[in-house]
Amino acid sequence: MHKAVDVSVDAMIEDLRTLVEIESPSRDLDALMASAKAVVAVIERRLGGQAVLMESEAGPHVHWSAGGDPKVLILGHHDTVFPLGTLERRPFMVQDGHATGPGVFDMLGGLVQAVHGLATLDDRSGVEILVTADEEVGSRSSRALIEERALACGAALVLEGAADGGALKTGRKGCGTFQVSIAGRASHAGLEPEAGVNALIEASHQVLDIAALGRPDIGTTVTPTVASAGTLDNVVPAAAIVIVDVRVESAGEKERIESAFAALAPHLDEAEIAVQGAVGRPPMPESASAELFAVAKQLLPELQGKAVGGGSDGNFTAALGVPTLDGLGAVGGGAHADHEYLVIEAMAERANLVAGLVDAIQNTYQST
Repeated sequence: MHKAVDVSVDAMIEDLRTLVEIESPSRDLDALMASAKAVVAVIERRLGGQAVLMESEAGPHVHWSAGGDPKVLILGHHDTVFPLGTLERRPFMVQDGHATGPGVFDMLGGLVQAVHGLATLDDRSGVEILVTADEEVGSRSSRALIEERALACGAALVLEGAADGGALKTGRKGCGTFQVSIAGRASHAGLEPEAGVNALIEASHQVLDIAALGRPDIGTTVTPTVASAGTLDNVVPAAAIVIVDVRVESAGEKERIESAFAALAPHLDEAEIAVQGAVGRPPMPESASAELFAVAKQLLPELQGKAVGGGSDGNFTAALGVPTLDGLGAVGGGAHADHEYLVIEAMAERANLVAGLVDAIQNTYQST
């Protein structure tokens, strides 16, 4: 079994500062190019070889291979949810045992830990790293590449932040977004309201119908999150939009929810409904992580595993039947929030955990 070795926390913090201080909001192609080049520089400096920029309409993905037969994919992303200018308001800081700044927990800290963990291995053959540019906005441009490399490697380690208390993420819900667009007809709200078709009233009916689709008892949540309607206070609204967040634990529920949205019907005469969206990330069942989690427990017996509601690119790899373990990145919290933080004390242990898992996959896991 892999023996933990000393990893320089100071060097990890140096690399983390470098990545955090190059802001990388999703969809900002110039910012993402700068971020991708910084990721390339960190990987090449710590691991050698050549990391390749893979252009896409969503920004550049980064791919590095140690060579040899592919055995394990280290998976992460360099885009963040924070707009340009966040760093000025919330700069990278190290204080009271925490590192803070936009993206430290989700998920730049995990990338840094993985690279430094891999650097401790004498043999990195069969290891690939894929760092994508669009995970926070659905992974549309990277999904095919993720699936291709995961199938080629046969195991995926996902460096998203840990669950509460440092637990690994052993299962994830499938998730998706739906947009329900309602077309009515405008009229004067005072002179002839009856001549209109009130899209806001229709939207209200739809929100209740949609919310009733949830089955929280089996892990299905259907949550209307954004709505807009109307133009002026004396005009019957001619249009409305409702956006809905959906989370499911099973493929059967994915199919049920998608069918239910397709079957939505108007309540008002002459109102029209159009639906876009799907459960784009399939569920990651806990069975997908069972073998790799057992290996992780051998390395760190106190580790806990937890199924979570959020989605990641591990949903895609698990759905292909590729053994996948998630939440291997930073220990901390506050993803997508101003109080986002990383626990510095856990960085070396997590770097060694990645190294130990890679070593196990190289030497035993693949042959079992």
